[in-house]
Amino acid sequence: MQTQEHRAMPASPVAARLTPSKSLSASERTASVSLLVIDDEKSIRDVCRHTALGLGYRVLVAENAGNAYKALESQNIDIVLLDMKLPGSNSGLEMLKDIRSRYPNAVLIVITGDARVPDAVEAIKSGAYDYLPKPFNHDGLRLILKRAEAHFNLASENRVLRAKLRSKEGFGGMIGRAPEMEKLYRFISKAANSHHPVLIQGESGTGKELVARSIHFSGRYKDRKFIPVDCGAITPTLIESELFGHVKGAFTGAAQAKDGLLAIADGGTVFLDEIGEMPTDLQAKLLRAIQEKEIRPVGSTRSISIDARILAATNRDLDAAVQNGAFRRDLFFRLNVLALHVPALRERKQDIPALVGYFIDRANQRNGMQHTISDEALRRLLEYEWPGNVRELENSIERACAMNTENEIRPEHLPSPLLVQPSAAHQPARNGFVPLADLEKDAILAAVRHTHGDRLQAAKLLGIGKTTLYRKLKEYGPQM
Repeated sequence: MQTQEHRAMPASPVAARLTPSKSLSASERTASVSLLVIDDEKSIRDVCRHTALGLGYRVLVAENAGNAYKALESQNIDIVLLDMKLPGSNSGLEMLKDIRSRYPNAVLIVITGDARVPDAVEAIKSGAYDYLPKPFNHDGLRLILKRAEAHFNLASENRVLRAKLRSKEGFGGMIGRAPEMEKLYRFISKAANSHHPVLIQGESGTGKELVARSIHFSGRYKDRKFIPVDCGAITPTLIESELFGHVKGAFTGAAQAKDGLLAIADGGTVFLDEIGEMPTDLQAKLLRAIQEKEIRPVGSTRSISIDARILAATNRDLDAAVQNGAFRRDLFFRLNVLALHVPALRERKQDIPALVGYFIDRANQRNGMQHTISDEALRRLLEYEWPGNVRELENSIERACAMNTENEIRPEHLPSPLLVQPSAAHQPARNGFVPLADLEKDAILAAVRHTHGDRLQAAKLLGIGKTTLYRKLKEYGPQM
């Protein structure tokens, strides 16, 4: 498999001057920062390249302005080290201003053998982040690069947060301004510019895949592939082949070779949803793939290098799974480098009106209606505990819009669980939950009352068979 630098390498002779000729290290393949060194002296380029590779950066070099612009046009460059006295350039200061204008997100550091203070001041006024006089040593260069990296990450986070605040939908298409969501947005903006694995935990229906997509498409991987894999939906016998690939004849039915998704990602992101469902034998193979940056297809005797970022999600308690041996401790620690929790909808009920408005607007665009929601219906939505989280709310609004020919959504248009008002005898216990049997009873009795005793219609409203309804009512005794 080709690495990122090899894929970006043009076919012209310029390629050799834009990229290093030797094979890439693991730190280069997984680098979270890209650096362009523009200097006509080979010794300076070599020193900068060696120091930056030691920091885990992805490094490009150019010995003149023409090659530098080719690199800037073909790559996403985070930090630029610019020699102020390049051959073929009228003025390093002019080039600095031009790069700053055309690539405003790049952090610029100027290098010069003339360390006069006025020149340094002028360079910084023109947009340079810092000034590095020749001669310099590894330690001095390393220090200034780390400061530039921190500056770049902070600026990136601020850009993401400003875009979120301007967006009606919130960060990455997510809706919500609750404190729990603001905390989540801040974490996503930081994780987006990292190459480390991320473990996303939260209940079913909270939007874990949307969080994973936001991490991918908000950072440096946004122009590359995003491949979701539902580990709980693929049979255990096929997961290995899906992730790692197989060679022809590896097993019955393997009529031809197949590339694994970890290889197909090719510099992008693989999202492993419901990672807690992965069989333990494959967990060991996944751990090796993450650590060694290579995989071995089923039936093959050779390994293939991979360059994929891993995002994983689960609704299970992986700590408990580790304790009972259902999940490997070493894989958990490897995935848990960056960990975030997606809040349940009941933890951010203040976001429900905005979510409802978004789902109604989307439904109106699809069906040409002008639905609105009544105050009473919205009150029911706010009182409900939403065990199915945002997914359940979305389905409830879509169903209400699809089944309602009127413009206003009222309580009777909502799914039957939302019609239930817990009786005084069924108030939440100290742990905040109402027994499921009590909720079921309240839902059935509410549906019967709503249909004025028409048990057949009540059964249809509840989505259960009439025999089940009759049996339940018999258990409850005379309740009407």
